[in-house]
Amino acid sequence: MPQAVISAQNLTQKIQLADKSLSIFENLNLDIMKGEQIAITGRSGSGKSTLLGILATLDQASGGELTVCGENIAALNEEQRALVRLKYIGFVFQSFQLLPHLTALENVMLPLRLHANFQYAEAEHRALELLKKVGLERQAEQTPKVLSGGEQQRVAIARALISQPKIIFADEPTGNLDSQTAKEIEQLLFALNQELGTTLVLVTHDLKLARQCQRHLHLFEGQLHEHVQGGDHV
Repeated sequence: MPQAVISAQNLTQKIQLADKSLSIFENLNLDIMKGEQIAITGRSGSGKSTLLGILATLDQASGGELTVCGENIAALNEEQRALVRLKYIGFVFQSFQLLPHLTALENVMLPLRLHANFQYAEAEHRALELLKKVGLERQAEQTPKVLSGGEQQRVAIARALISQPKIIFADEPTGNLDSQTAKEIEQLLFALNQELGTTLVLVTHDLKLARQCQRHLHLFEGQLHEHVQGGDHV
């Protein structure tokens, strides 16, 4: 039986505002299997990015249980959660989050520098291979300021993959791109997902992108609703 790479039970997030508690979502249950493509949609302020941050171990839930790649996240301190991210997780952000003074190659190599057994030659070789996969081998020595938005996002995708993560989290990965470039980035994400077997979990406002994923979850009034083919949800 397939094992879930992410399993959430009764996941709840509340924030304290003055003298009252505001519920973002409550008692969410979700299993995500190896290699799946999951889209999470919802209106602005619905909590979808908050949910993504919790699933990615960047933030902690107020309640419930979360297991990521076999690790019980609630039982870990921040240093241990950072190790989980380093070992299992890659990120793609809407605003790319590239360091402007580093070349594309150096930006892609950056996560490997956090590993205790970092070896420059091996990291450089792996980064060049990934830049080739995303079509940017010739731009390896260029800094972000001379790259287009689409090229910067390709660098960010290569960086997310450099540590060979089991899960890629993407927060509005095409939100800052024109429609043609967005389509190219979407195709690239799905192609790499299939080629490398990496689980893809993305937050998006783009319903067309969400419908291309194997599963489409909509966060509404604190609950997840799973869409099925034909546009309905359960």
